[in-house]
Amino acid sequence: MTDRPHLQPLLDQAVIVLDAPTQVWSARDGRMGTAPIHGIYHGDVRHIAAIDLTVRGTAVESIGCSSPTPERVVFTDLLRGIDDAGADPKIRLDRERTVTAGRFAEGIRVSSHLETETPVEIEVRLRPDFAPMQLVKAGRDADVEWSWDGRECRAGDASFALSAPDAETAVDGAAIVLVWRITVPPRGAVELGWSVDLDDPTLVVTSPEPSSATQHVESGDDPRAARWLDRAAADLAALRLALPEHPDDAFYAAGAPWFFTLFGRDSIWAARLALAADPSMATSTLRVLARLQGTVVDPATAQAPGKIAHELRSGELSLPGEGVLLPPLYYGTVDATPLWVCLLADARDAGLSPEELRDLLPALRAALDWMVVHGDASGSGFIDYRDETGHGLANQGWKDSGDSIQWRDGRLADGPIALSEVQGYAYEAAVRGAALLDELGEDGGDDLRTWADDLRTRFRRAYWVTTEEGRYPAIALDAHGAPVDTLTSNIGHLIGTGLLDADEEQACATLLTGDTMSSGYGIRTMSTGAAGYWPLSYHGGSVWAHDTAIAVHGMLRAGLTEPARDIAEQLLDLAAGFEYRVPELHSGEPRIPGGAPVPYPAACRPQAWSAAAAVVTAEALR
Repeated sequence: MTDRPHLQPLLDQAVIVLDAPTQVWSARDGRMGTAPIHGIYHGDVRHIAAIDLTVRGTAVESIGCSSPTPERVVFTDLLRGIDDAGADPKIRLDRERTVTAGRFAEGIRVSSHLETETPVEIEVRLRPDFAPMQLVKAGRDADVEWSWDGRECRAGDASFALSAPDAETAVDGAAIVLVWRITVPPRGAVELGWSVDLDDPTLVVTSPEPSSATQHVESGDDPRAARWLDRAAADLAALRLALPEHPDDAFYAAGAPWFFTLFGRDSIWAARLALAADPSMATSTLRVLARLQGTVVDPATAQAPGKIAHELRSGELSLPGEGVLLPPLYYGTVDATPLWVCLLADARDAGLSPEELRDLLPALRAALDWMVVHGDASGSGFIDYRDETGHGLANQGWKDSGDSIQWRDGRLADGPIALSEVQGYAYEAAVRGAALLDELGEDGGDDLRTWADDLRTRFRRAYWVTTEEGRYPAIALDAHGAPVDTLTSNIGHLIGTGLLDADEEQACATLLTGDTMSSGYGIRTMSTGAAGYWPLSYHGGSVWAHDTAIAVHGMLRAGLTEPARDIAEQLLDLAAGFEYRVPELHSGEPRIPGGAPVPYPAACRPQAWSAAAAVVTAEALR
């Protein structure tokens, strides 16, 4: 007999309520502790792993679950064991869970339609846990000792304070037990409740100040677009975070549960895709990332002068079994820096004031210098990446899994890797960054335009390949400068950057809407014609809503409105299939008439850039 392998928790059947940096996961019947993901989390720690509610003398039978907002869920149960013998249930229990940043509360209401009073004994058992998030993700158990003083439960720096009015409280083994003994009057109800206030002074993120921004995006004639926009706006609001020193500058956390923090690329793309709904988030995200911009060359953190950070955590991030150990502030991203410049240009076009632009001039110059001076890590002539530590991210574009850069025959490409879309980001950043320097009366614009023109010429010579599927840009150049020939969604990121000419953009759009790339619910990450294709591969055949939305975004900028609309329709069908909370990714198998999108069961949700895809979709459908 072999030991069961440690598996990442599945998420698709779980219910989440959240208000960053706090999130709560449970089953659809309200039980918590029956699946590995379940628990009450604050920051990167799961404070409570299980909640079990029982009623003496009866089973608690679930009949309903409704989550009208990201912060609130209501579970409805029957208590037939203490009911009368009639067919109609006359005693019910409703639980309303609400989450605000740093707080979880559960209201319990027992109501009766009987003619007599009903004694009811309710027990709630809480199992404190204090497991680090990274262990939960790795499917591993934590063995954290905790203490309880009758009100506060603590393990190291993390703690929660429990309030349970009118309940008897005790510790029973590994659980804190709450008991209420109530009498429900005839045709009446009794309400009670409990809550925990969560604290972790080591957190490097916090809830931001309330936003005064008003969001309105025209949704067109399809009512589903309005429903998706409403749900997406609520999810994005629940994902807002800030750094403690600047609570007035918010950014979008990448997503729940694993990425409840600042991610340079993710936060930039979420702000960029949602720009039409809330330009203020672009401005604050730019400022947040500028404050963390690299200043020195440090291989241990992948830092370099001008480089935009990848990820911020309160401690080292260890991924057991993957050989990954990242420092708390990690810069291993090849694309966030040019994307920061692109977002700055977008923000200026959307109304960023000249004064705000000038305040960001030092960060702009540093980012542009990184592209020209430090971006080419190997001397390939293109912006590329390689991990110099042996325990950082092997791939540092948005497709950052270890097997994401493949040849068409399934072989993995050797690094350093120069991703195609990063050259597109860099070209756009150089051209638009030069225009911003011109506007501010600064020098350097002409040199940047010359650099961009040279990049464009060399890209056309180095990246284009021809296979059975047609002619298109390779996903990347490998360590030997050879174009890695798999057809992937990365070509969609090139559209609208200016790196391609109009005919080349049209050719890419045609391939993206063809059968091997279009799933019917968005664009596949990898063509079905590639040997490595698998619909449930994280980056090798699945569909990511944000990835598809980036292609739509580029097509709109390139004037390719017809394919943009066709793909946007697919995204709208996708949103409806997931009740308008679009997950991080889903399976890339072909759409079946009358069917529904198939989940990727470990996909995060809500995910900021998936929610932001609603805005671009609405723009394409207007």
